[in-house]
Amino acid sequence: MEDNFRVLKPFFRGLPIVILATILGVIAAKKYLSYVTPMYESTAKLKLADIGEGIPNGNLFKNFDVFASANKIAAEIEVLKSSELISKATSELDFNIEIYRVGSMQMVELFEDSPFDIKVLEPEGKVFDRKFKLVVNSLSNFEIFDSKENKLANGTFNSPINLLDNKIIISFNQPLINSRKDLKIIDNYEFELFSNEKLLEKINKNIDIVSVDKDVPVIRINYKSNIPKKAALFVNKLAETYIYDYIESKYKAANVTVNFLDKQIAEAGEKLAQSENNIENYRNENEIVNLRQETETDLRKISQLKIQQTNLKMNLQAIDELNRYIAFGKDNFLSLAPNFEAFTDLLSTEIIKSIKKLQADKKDLLLTYTPSDERVKVIDEKLNDLVSYLVESIKNTKLNCQIKYDQITKDIEIAEQVFVTVPGKEKNMTILNRNFDLLQTSYNFLNEKKIEAEIAQSAKISFHKVITPAVVSEKPISPNRPIIIILSAMLSMIGSIILIYSVHFFKAKVNDAFLIEKNTSIPIAISTHYVTHHVEDEFQKNVLQLQLKGILMKGNLLTITSNDSGEGKGFNLVNICRVLSTQKKSVLIVDAQGDLNYLKSNTIENTELCQSNILNVDYLDLFSPDKKFLSNDVIKETINRYRNNYDFVIINNEYLKLESRSLLMMAIADSNLFVLDARKTALKLLERIEVLNSEYKFPQLAFILNKMGYNPNVIVEVFNWIKSFRKK
Repeated sequence: MEDNFRVLKPFFRGLPIVILATILGVIAAKKYLSYVTPMYESTAKLKLADIGEGIPNGNLFKNFDVFASANKIAAEIEVLKSSELISKATSELDFNIEIYRVGSMQMVELFEDSPFDIKVLEPEGKVFDRKFKLVVNSLSNFEIFDSKENKLANGTFNSPINLLDNKIIISFNQPLINSRKDLKIIDNYEFELFSNEKLLEKINKNIDIVSVDKDVPVIRINYKSNIPKKAALFVNKLAETYIYDYIESKYKAANVTVNFLDKQIAEAGEKLAQSENNIENYRNENEIVNLRQETETDLRKISQLKIQQTNLKMNLQAIDELNRYIAFGKDNFLSLAPNFEAFTDLLSTEIIKSIKKLQADKKDLLLTYTPSDERVKVIDEKLNDLVSYLVESIKNTKLNCQIKYDQITKDIEIAEQVFVTVPGKEKNMTILNRNFDLLQTSYNFLNEKKIEAEIAQSAKISFHKVITPAVVSEKPISPNRPIIIILSAMLSMIGSIILIYSVHFFKAKVNDAFLIEKNTSIPIAISTHYVTHHVEDEFQKNVLQLQLKGILMKGNLLTITSNDSGEGKGFNLVNICRVLSTQKKSVLIVDAQGDLNYLKSNTIENTELCQSNILNVDYLDLFSPDKKFLSNDVIKETINRYRNNYDFVIINNEYLKLESRSLLMMAIADSNLFVLDARKTALKLLERIEVLNSEYKFPQLAFILNKMGYNPNVIVEVFNWIKSFRKK
């Protein structure tokens, strides 16, 4: 805690300087702010159309903006920054000329407060991108100078003049003059006419267009100007121009698209009609009504014929099997049991029934009659007739089935001949139908797009929207008054603190006991505080400490030394002697420096030893002219002659910087006190004393720290210095 306080001592000492510097910094900042030109910023927010959501995605509106794609925010920002769009915006604003009123300390731009208007009658020439000084001498005449004070033209208001091969006209802003009767017209002005390139360059320096978020289709347009209304006008105009330019571009695109689609629809209609004629001619040439249905009918017919053919083939096979069976058993026909599954006509069934009946009758007759009986023979004859008839019927049936089978086979072959040309016809019809479908699809698509384009052409709306228009800013963004004032105060304060500590370390005084103990091994005997009252109490304590430390002992020779005057050597010596005299001790002061002459009383001339009435001590002056050049041995002998007669002999030593007899006095003494002033003694002196002590081995050398803890205010010190200087 004590170390921290020691570090802060220079700060507290120079606190008035810190306060003064801070106040001056604040005053300087406010003075600067009164002359600096403020910059204002206006901001507008623009929401881009998003066809994926919101109103444009509604069924009623989604085709109004058919040429819009998913907006890329970065691309739209570049469009807003484009020179073409900015040029369109500035063409409707009076930004191509700037007029300033010139004062003694600063210039102020006049935007809508200009008492006159300047127009260039020729679009090109040397008059652009140059500054001119305009001096209005009266309400009718003026003079124009260039930046180097060269006179270029004289003119009168409302009349064209020739300026650098360009014709310009300067006329009064009569509405403003009529509204403001106190408006000052006769004054000094400065104006500059901007070319399009220079104006765009200037605007690009002050404009900032960014997106609110990369995923949110909202753009923020910022513009800075020293005229707040100028910034708001430009931002709103740029947003408005962007929207109208979008509508205009969309209308032009829709108009061009409609014209293009009309031509394409006409060409597609002709090709579609030609395709229809080709299909019609091909159908007529190949007698095609419906190729698919006709093919299906023929396939069904062939299928039915093949079914009939299969049935006849099975019947023929059954009849052949029946013939082989009958031929194999013709000798015993009546005992056969043929399968008539394929031979099932009614006549055959009746014949079989008759044969079976006759066979039964024959068996009955044979029970009674012999086989030669006429009645049995008659039955045999009937059976033979029926069997012969049945066999012949089977043969005829087979022949009939074979004829049908052959005819059906021919019919199938003839029907299958139709399918030989079907793949070619189907291929050609597919090609013709495909071309027709393509042309029809294209035709329908073009008609749909034409309708959409006509809708977009007639719907002159935009889903881009200004959601936050710019307003005239009331507070400037730069300079930031609070920040500048606070920063100026802080810099002044920090600068003054750095200066205080720089001076403190540059002076490098001993300051306190910590620095002494840190830089030397020589101990501190006593520390004398800066006191103006109760001085005796302070030195009573100091004398006691010296006696306890064995420095101020009875019969010892004590030397008190300092490096230079004003370090408190005399003050400490006199007060130590005063305390010793109050203790009824006899004290002899040996003055080797000569700065204690004020202690001497009026005595008889040539008296070597004199009595002081102030301290009640004896005084030996070794600095008098007759003793100033005594040899070292004589000085030692003179001092030793008086040592036994006094309790204490204290030498007021010569300043160390003189080095004539100071080292001698320190060498012959029994104890040495070296006075260091906390405010005056340089820190580097400690190193020198350390070297001298090592070289000369001074007896019992210790320090007296004078003005310990004294940290005077800088203002007080300056005041005291001025006061002392005035006294001198």
